Amino acid sequence: MSSEGDGHAMGRGDVSRRRLMRLAGAGAGLALLGAGAAACGPEDELIDGGGSGSKEPGGSTPAPGGKPKPAWQHDTAFDGLAWQSALAVVDNVVLVSCDPLVARDLTTGKELWSRAEVTTPGANMLIGDGTLYLASARYDGNIIGLDPKTGKDTWRSRLGDKEYSQPRPIAADKNHVYVVAGILDKEFRTPDNVIAAIDTSSGKVIWREQRDHGTEQNGITARVAGNRLAYTDFRENLTVRDTATGRQVWTKKIGRSNNRGFEVHGGLAILANGERMRAYDLETGAERWSFATEKYSRFNDPAVVDGVLYVSDTVHGLWAADPATGKRHWHNKGSLDVAAPWQFAKVGGLLYGATEFDKNGGIHAFDPADGDLRWTYNDGTGNIQRWYLASGGRQLVALHGKKVTGLPVG
Repeated sequence: MSSEGDGHAMGRGDVSRRRLMRLAGAGAGLALLGAGAAACGPEDELIDGGGSGSKEPGGSTPAPGGKPKPAWQHDTAFDGLAWQSALAVVDNVVLVSCDPLVARDLTTGKELWSRAEVTTPGANMLIGDGTLYLASARYDGNIIGLDPKTGKDTWRSRLGDKEYSQPRPIAADKNHVYVVAGILDKEFRTPDNVIAAIDTSSGKVIWREQRDHGTEQNGITARVAGNRLAYTDFRENLTVRDTATGRQVWTKKIGRSNNRGFEVHGGLAILANGERMRAYDLETGAERWSFATEKYSRFNDPAVVDGVLYVSDTVHGLWAADPATGKRHWHNKGSLDVAAPWQFAKVGGLLYGATEFDKNGGIHAFDPADGDLRWTYNDGTGNIQRWYLASGGRQLVALHGKKVTGLPVG
């Protein structure tokens, strides 16, 4: 048995955020909500034809300070429940977590295929070696692999016939799909859970390890790097296992102050832990570096893009650092007037960030050299739900509320 630990918008004429921070430092109360940058809505920026249905390609990249014109936009059945990966791009195919599951062409937005009752609510679009892995929507214990180009089943496996409840994939690589599932007791409860690896060629269970009593099977975020599987569980523990054997290499209690996502890069697990970014050695669990954000602030989800660590904080600052050393490249406080990104991508020489919980947020385009804001795309709906983004080649896709949008980049 393993030894895992237990586990609205202000106008530009209002008081500045830096002023609010100074007041907070003097003892005044501070409540920061997302602020709006210059944004565009569908009523004046969508391509000819209007509405929210199918549109022909024709988006344009904005000039510095301008606003983008979407190439295409479509309604979706997105349920808003996905933990992190509600949107994915693989082999020029766009996938959105919803029922029916619909695949679209990245360039044109054209529907390629659609399948009903193939995804469970909140399913992450988990891609491993070109295959989409999902828990069966029939709740029959099966894990299914789909070809993103055709939507056809290419793989199917299960942990067992009767002893496990609701297995679901959390990570995948070329050799394995990694799954968590509740262990059913005599009263059909699941007080304990198991983590397992299934061979992607044979469908056989390679290993399964029962996790400590009290650890939760929900809220898990996982990453695979070489022979190491790293995961957090509802932000309380960081655990690393050997991918070949399931042996627990180490575990560390990190507390609830870290966010949903973390990064594995260069032999390090990099995550937000309250007001500090921390990097742990995948082999030993030793902390290799850390750096702090400003007072009264906390870090959001980090991302390593093109060898650079990007992360925002809760006072809307944007940071870039060396993921190997934690040495800061820059810290842009100028982004305090815009909603902070929680998810990043880099396409065509620009850094893109997706915001959450701010009706005036959206998809920001930043200069990766210094974090200066170039433009913001907002769909004008006023919906405060989280934005998601994904990239493929030189294309960018955004998901917000019930709409998926192809955006020009440059």
